[in-house]
Amino acid sequence: MTIQGADTQKLNRRLRLGMVGGGRGAFIGAVHRIAARLDDRWELVAGALSSDPDRARLSGQDLLLREDRIYGDFNEMARRERRLKDGIDAVAIVTPNHAHAAAARAFLRAGIHVICDKPLTTTRREADQLAKLAQESGLFFAVTHNYTGYPLVRQARAMVKAGELGSLRVVQVEYAQDWLATRLEETGSKQAEWRTDPARSGPAGAVGDIGTHAFNLAEFITGDEVTALAADLHTFVAGRRLDDNAHMMLRFTSGAQGMLWCSQVAAGQENGLRIRVYGEKGGLEWHQENPNVLIHSPLGEAPRLIRRNGAGTMKVAQAASRIPAGHPEGYLEGFAQLYRDVAEQIAARLEEREPDPFAMQVPTVEHGVRGVRFIEAAVRSSQRKAAWVSL
Repeated sequence: MTIQGADTQKLNRRLRLGMVGGGRGAFIGAVHRIAARLDDRWELVAGALSSDPDRARLSGQDLLLREDRIYGDFNEMARRERRLKDGIDAVAIVTPNHAHAAAARAFLRAGIHVICDKPLTTTRREADQLAKLAQESGLFFAVTHNYTGYPLVRQARAMVKAGELGSLRVVQVEYAQDWLATRLEETGSKQAEWRTDPARSGPAGAVGDIGTHAFNLAEFITGDEVTALAADLHTFVAGRRLDDNAHMMLRFTSGAQGMLWCSQVAAGQENGLRIRVYGEKGGLEWHQENPNVLIHSPLGEAPRLIRRNGAGTMKVAQAASRIPAGHPEGYLEGFAQLYRDVAEQIAARLEEREPDPFAMQVPTVEHGVRGVRFIEAAVRSSQRKAAWVSL
């Protein structure tokens, strides 16, 4: 509980971060480390960076961690860090999906805040159990849906909330890539190998990997929830065990209708996350590959371009910007925004004060649970020949 109006002591240090996964050969671990350091609020001090002890040790040495803060497994790390006077304030879990739940449980039980990559877990049962444990612990639990950290995504959310689009009618969201258009998992690619393996990725491929981002973005911007979906999951690459393309229809609580497409076999697409939201008074459009522009189209008027940190941006978007308009910000800064917001919320707890209200938009364990429900509903719907399924 925070104490309003009380004399509090400034933390006067960086928050101490630990990491599970993200060692040699990993992609997302390096992204998390860069993002955490960008605003100078975190310092990586400990890690269990691989399930292989030798690789974990070498990876820790690569990052110049102290030998006594390099761990062979996350359970040992949670136990020891809990007892240290200068133990970690939070842990970032950046493993393949199947290891998220066990690692998160270990650190929650050790009294350590958790930052977990998405999807939260590979089963709804595990997700619900993890959410219950997080709630009982009173600890902060963030899920890194990094696109929610982009300034103009937050601008779009604020505009919808302010009623600038009126009652919502249509939501169109897509996330298209082409990197798995061939059997890349057969070539030794570590990233492709685990993402196409049901034992490590979970019950879905493209839906779990990028479809969850599209789903989360649609709910984040609209402030609305998907109540039901009808999904057609397909595997185009012969021999692949999980989906690499999916089309879905969505129904929202407000009565809005939506469509979601995710694909990892769309030739020519690199990271094509796009969203369009239409209401009775106008529409919004945002493309991740051109993230510093938001298109606002009031009904019956010429479209308007809202540029990051430029004229027409709201305070919530300005608070997520680091540099003047015209200087591009993107993927790393979006990730960094979540780390900055998490740092602010944890620091506020330690200093017994209220956090900056602009730091309160970080996806939490509850959003992680919704992501897992989305995956399972999509798989179930597709198995039933695209029948409507409730979330």
